[in-house]
Amino acid sequence: MRARLVELNAGNVARARAAAPAGVDVVDADASDTSVYDGAVPAEIVLANGVFGNISDAGIEHTINCLPSLCAPNASVVWTRHRRPPDVTPAIRGWFAAAGFDEVTFEAPAAFIFGVGVHRLAREPDPFVPGVKLFDFVGSDQNWTP
Repeated sequence: MRARLVELNAGNVARARAAAPAGVDVVDADASDTSVYDGAVPAEIVLANGVFGNISDAGIEHTINCLPSLCAPNASVVWTRHRRPPDVTPAIRGWFAAAGFDEVTFEAPAAFIFGVGVHRLAREPDPFVPGVKLFDFVGSDQNWTP
């Protein structure tokens, strides 16, 4: 197994390094900069978990548009997003389609606040470009009102 986990929070990095199995490279860096993925792409599986609820809608769309540069042919992207009002998951699914991904599944049980989607790249990947800013972290409290 070969995987890279990118995390900026030092406490999370320490916990991840302590728990990561062999083959998982835990990098203490800003996940919004594509440079940190150099050497780990093209990837067959890209996880965007805990990201889309902490960035703006424009940041989500921009990130999705950049994902084909991190993907191998036919790669899968697994993503999560809360469904608090306004529920942006329908738009996210549309942005994946517009970026050349086919939806494999989207699970959003009524009793659960989060949705989980899996999309597969259905076109040729884009070339990897280091130094691209994917998003600005704004925090989940900026993306919904209780």
